[in-house]
Amino acid sequence: MEHWMDETDYHIMRLLQQNARISISQISKDVLMSQPSVRERIKRLEEKDIISGYTATYRHQALGRGTTAFFLIKTEQCQALVDFCERTPAVTDLFRISGEYNYMIKVQTATIEDIAQFQDSIIKFGPSKSLISLKNLIENRILLQATIPK
Repeated sequence: MEHWMDETDYHIMRLLQQNARISISQISKDVLMSQPSVRERIKRLEEKDIISGYTATYRHQALGRGTTAFFLIKTEQCQALVDFCERTPAVTDLFRISGEYNYMIKVQTATIEDIAQFQDSIIKFGPSKSLISLKNLIENRILLQATIPK
């Protein structure tokens, strides 16, 4: 963590993480600072690439993507797998991992049948294991809930 950041920076970041559309005016009220000061702090956090973007979150169920699975895959065709995942809309995340398997793929689809179809499509890359999510107990966690690190 950066040492120049203080509790106010973390407070601003928490507010933005909870609602990326919050106004500068509301942030300034919450952190008891002037709007120009808040703008400057946000600009500095963006320039340091601590704030790397602003996003919206969605209810996957409402978008017809309520079925989630994770695939562990062992492959020597690393770039081909990455390219395949980038082209496949059902893939939401791709992780390079350590251990017996070297990639973990997160897939979100409408049905379990779509998950099976995806599994069939990755057979060509090597052995895999699938894990079907029954329920997401913690989703889109706010990363900065705790107190700042020392």
